[in-house]
Amino acid sequence: MNFSSKLLEDAVSEFGKLPGIGQKTALRLVLHLLNKEQAEVANFGNTLIKLKNEIKNCVVCHNISDFETCSICAAVKREKDVICVVEDTRDVMAIENTNQYFGVYHVLGGLISPMDGVGPSDLNIETLVERVRTTEVREIILALSANMEGDTTLFYLHKKLKEFNIPITTIARGIAFGGELEYADEITLGRSIVTRVPYEPSMLK
Repeated sequence: MNFSSKLLEDAVSEFGKLPGIGQKTALRLVLHLLNKEQAEVANFGNTLIKLKNEIKNCVVCHNISDFETCSICAAVKREKDVICVVEDTRDVMAIENTNQYFGVYHVLGGLISPMDGVGPSDLNIETLVERVRTTEVREIILALSANMEGDTTLFYLHKKLKEFNIPITTIARGIAFGGELEYADEITLGRSIVTRVPYEPSMLK
């Protein structure tokens, strides 16, 4: 693609680094911003800078938050003794949108993936173990994507947590293998949470 401006080319290049954004879409977004008032563009940029500078991770569950403790962990009416373990914040949002879950979460920050160089020590696993060890927990729900990385992580978490003799469940496989939680429709995901089943390593075979 030929550009009449190096500034335009650089801006398109930056937008093109975003996931799911091709060069044509990046150009359309940049041209859209160019047609906006300077104050609107400045507000757009400042919002992103503020987000990057001020966003926090909850000290309890690692969810993205405006405060040290996220609104879910701080909510009085949540069932604090039921912990739903998820890959990232997108999965928290997906499950919350079902209105079928009333416990709290633990965000791993990814999945175990040796091919990508991601091991257990790269994830928020030890804080989960410590959380289970030091607080009263009556159920742990492993709500991870139905793919190879998700199943590997499920197996590892089960080994780490089984010593506590707490029921460990996983969401029902209404979600096809290879699917990710954030893309599941709310009804399917909601049913998968409600009809969760006890987790057994043999389920992976």
